[in-house]
Amino acid sequence: MEVMRHLVGWVSLAVCMHGLNAELISHLHPPIRDISIASCIFPFIYDDEIHYNCISTHSDFDWCSLDFNFKGRWRYCTANDPPMCTFPFLFRKRTIHNCTKEGYILNRSWCSLTKNYNKDRKWKQCSPLNF
Repeated sequence: MEVMRHLVGWVSLAVCMHGLNAELISHLHPPIRDISIASCIFPFIYDDEIHYNCISTHSDFDWCSLDFNFKGRWRYCTANDPPMCTFPFLFRKRTIHNCTKEGYILNRSWCSLTKNYNKDRKWKQCSPLNF
């Protein structure tokens, strides 16, 4: 947002210096929107697909649904909206209760986003704080 303010400032200066019509740059000012504090629902169904994290479909920015079956209620995602690990989860023939390095060839920890990794194959890398 700070970069956008600087850009608008420079464009405004150029407008003043070159006598351009200021109405031509009104579209550079992004609309001020309230960000909903309602929680994202994960997973959610949109366009007949199950999504386990924020998506950018039909948008320049990541968004999430506020309903399990998308009904038009949504909000832009923030840094606090990553998909959450699901514990315990089934991996191979074991029940896993926290982040694991098992099966990850890069020796990094990961977790499942669903209760059955074997079936859904949805996962994310764990942060260093989770392992």
